[in-house]
Amino acid sequence: MEIREFVETLDREGRSLVAAAEKAGVDAKVATCAGWQVKDLVRHTGMVHRWATAFVAEGHTSYHPDGGLPDLDGDELLTWFREGHRLLVDTLAGASPDVRCWSFLPAPSPLTFWARRQAHETTVHRVDAESALGGEPAAVPPDFAVDGIDELLRGFHAREKSRVRTEEPRVLRVRATDRPDAVWTVRLSSEPPQSERGVHATADTDEDTDENVDCELAGPAARLYLALWNRVPFPSVTGAASLATLWREKSGITWS
Repeated sequence: MEIREFVETLDREGRSLVAAAEKAGVDAKVATCAGWQVKDLVRHTGMVHRWATAFVAEGHTSYHPDGGLPDLDGDELLTWFREGHRLLVDTLAGASPDVRCWSFLPAPSPLTFWARRQAHETTVHRVDAESALGGEPAAVPPDFAVDGIDELLRGFHAREKSRVRTEEPRVLRVRATDRPDAVWTVRLSSEPPQSERGVHATADTDEDTDENVDCELAGPAARLYLALWNRVPFPSVTGAASLATLWREKSGITWS
């Protein structure tokens, strides 16, 4: 996906998030985030938006701490969110493609990283906000969901911080059933997971081979995306269900 597409998604999803928050009310419980009310979700996402904006707008080339959560509630909180979201969208849309600043996952450029990361951050939290309304949240576009799965598996969980580990080597397959090319092989061990797009190819052939897979997590891309972010159950688990449980218990990305 192009930077422009990520920024457009960020714009749309942020507006949908705050609309759902306003409709649900800031005291409503967030069904997908145990222990959170809508006000917690809005404070967190708004803080992240301002944090991301600072890197691009101010050109910080090393880690820079966030500004903390605001002591705001009700309409003032929603206004504060809208202002920060608009500032982030405008900053990313107007930034030079070669802007230099800190980022924390591999990407073609820092601007690509921040546009992509904030688009996915906001989309997942938009789903959270809509969960406070009851019913089914608006669908995530399949191609965007595939990109998000790739970011999660090959970005976040390639880092030393990942706690998705096993004592003995295991192989996890992640497959989006509505996108033929959207399959990942995730090798688990006592080290951070090693994920690659596609099935394993042996050294003797260029053809893909279905190596011994201990567990496969599969389903439509949009549902699988949310499941891997621990928002909904996995659509399908084949093989060792203990690996699906491991993912549920250890894969959470926390703010620190």
